[in-house]
Amino acid sequence: MYNSNIPTEREIPSTAKLIKSTIIAAVIAVVLLVTVVMPAEYGIDPTGIGKAIGLKRMGEIKVSLAKEAAADQKMDESATVNEVVDATVLDTAPSQNETMQVTLAPDEGTEIKVQMAKGATVNYQWSTDGGKANFDAHADSRKLNIDYHSYEKGSESEKQGTLIAAFDGSHGWFWRNRTAQTMTITLEVSGAFTDMKHMK
Repeated sequence: MYNSNIPTEREIPSTAKLIKSTIIAAVIAVVLLVTVVMPAEYGIDPTGIGKAIGLKRMGEIKVSLAKEAAADQKMDESATVNEVVDATVLDTAPSQNETMQVTLAPDEGTEIKVQMAKGATVNYQWSTDGGKANFDAHADSRKLNIDYHSYEKGSESEKQGTLIAAFDGSHGWFWRNRTAQTMTITLEVSGAFTDMKHMK
């Protein structure tokens, strides 16, 4: 049976034509890469054509957005690491309860402090056996060169609340007896703290 679809030798491209076509295709690909792809994707425009037809600006926006996304991801990862570290510090901090009493003569002052890590929390309550005492809840840190950080001041005969450490250091209460009688103050503290001291 005769097959009329078999090409003749004249219809088959020669090796030289194939090589020529391959070279032309490669040149066109390079031209498109330089004039279209590089400006549109990376904002690189060695010929100036990308700028003329608006592709360079598109590429610059893409590069800028990619950099911002990478920076945001890095910040998110850093924040996650910090949250894990902070949680670990709080989880491993000792939880305990302590009660301490101090007696103050008229116009005498004193303070009690506990050591706390940043973010740690203690619940407290204190009361006098007489009138009101001037108080100052505050903190300091030799390590961080912080001499004084105020939480709350006032004049009360009793007080309760929660203290959250603003930084690693000593956190506590100062009282002064402004009455004409000797006064005893009782302080109860529970939570994540160490080394409760009467600072005489």
